[in-house]
Amino acid sequence: MNNSPTTFCPVPEEQQPLNEYDQLKESWFFSWGNMEMVCYIRKVTWVWFWATLIFTPIAWASFPFDRYPIKLILSANLGGMFLLSLVLLRLYLGWRYIRDRLQTEKLTYEESGWYDGQIWRKPEAVLQRDRLIVSYQIAPILARIQQTSFIVVAIAIGLISGLWLL
Repeated sequence: MNNSPTTFCPVPEEQQPLNEYDQLKESWFFSWGNMEMVCYIRKVTWVWFWATLIFTPIAWASFPFDRYPIKLILSANLGGMFLLSLVLLRLYLGWRYIRDRLQTEKLTYEESGWYDGQIWRKPEAVLQRDRLIVSYQIAPILARIQQTSFIVVAIAIGLISGLWLL
């Protein structure tokens, strides 16, 4: 058995940050952050479109189309932006969790249940590998999600301003 610092790890397989990272990037939802920009924008637009359709009847109850068409459109889009922001928040928090697990020097894990938590100090080689993954793989994903969130917030502020001015 080879117990070199890069191969020995007492953390169960499913709780090892590298395995968690692999599972996350392969999952249907969280893989959005890892997609090419065109596909990512298509997914975000798709969520916004369907969320706006969901909020349209709610907005219609407040602003009937025959009397307030512009307010109806603005408020439906604002609702769509709200749902989109929740989706982006979930996406961001999932990637942020993995980033934190990879970046930390001391890894908390459970051997068999919640009552027997342990702490494993990562060897320097493992820590460097994990931090490289964070720098080159996860940081760009988080930056993309943050940029998208800023754009969504800016659009939402514009929609709120438009509603307020009308």
